[in-house]
Amino acid sequence: MANRETTPELGEPWHGLVCDEPFAYPVTETVDRFDGAVWSIRSDTVEFDDQSAVRDVLIHPGAVAIVALNDQDEVLLIRQYRHPVAAYLFETPAGLLDKPSEDPLEAAKRELIEEAGLEAKNWGVLLDVANSPGGSSEIIRFYLARDISAASEGRVMTGEAEEASLPSVWVDLDEALQLVLAGQLISPNAVVGVFAAHAARASDWDDVRPADAPWNSRANLLDHNLVAEVKR
Repeated sequence: MANRETTPELGEPWHGLVCDEPFAYPVTETVDRFDGAVWSIRSDTVEFDDQSAVRDVLIHPGAVAIVALNDQDEVLLIRQYRHPVAAYLFETPAGLLDKPSEDPLEAAKRELIEEAGLEAKNWGVLLDVANSPGGSSEIIRFYLARDISAASEGRVMTGEAEEASLPSVWVDLDEALQLVLAGQLISPNAVVGVFAAHAARASDWDDVRPADAPWNSRANLLDHNLVAEVKR
């Protein structure tokens, strides 16, 4: 963690550690706006130091994403329809954490089987990402999965509608990075996952955390009742 002086031209310099810090201002009122099968929305009245403000918050269950790499350094991408953006997107395998207490590594292993019919012997944590912290509590843990093999039972068909068909393709990691930079891949799972894997490979995987590394940012959400439970 860096502790550095900021440049003089900044209007409000920071002199402490450059590291995200769990912190919550007091909430004096909460109004529930929507309670859905996957997430909910509420309006919190937040008391800042000298004023109060209403902030709408999407309470998300959290998610895991899997960057699967084969022995040829190809990354697995799945083509899936995403209705909110009216497009088919190429993404890494990913899925929601159905319960606040669900083990994220086990969820990642489940999603890799369900969406791709694959298993991995080597797992690690690439990074954790707050997907849209200005309005959503969603935090995604990105796993690196290597030593890939076909699952004995094949792909477990658990999805419906747009998840019933999930064509997949292996793409060279360097080529995938170029597709991201060219704007041809825009899913956050693909963009973040490809960049992270590319950087991790450049350091010979030394920066990859253990698969069971603490997920402190999710623990903080749980402490503040900011994790939804999937009801579907």
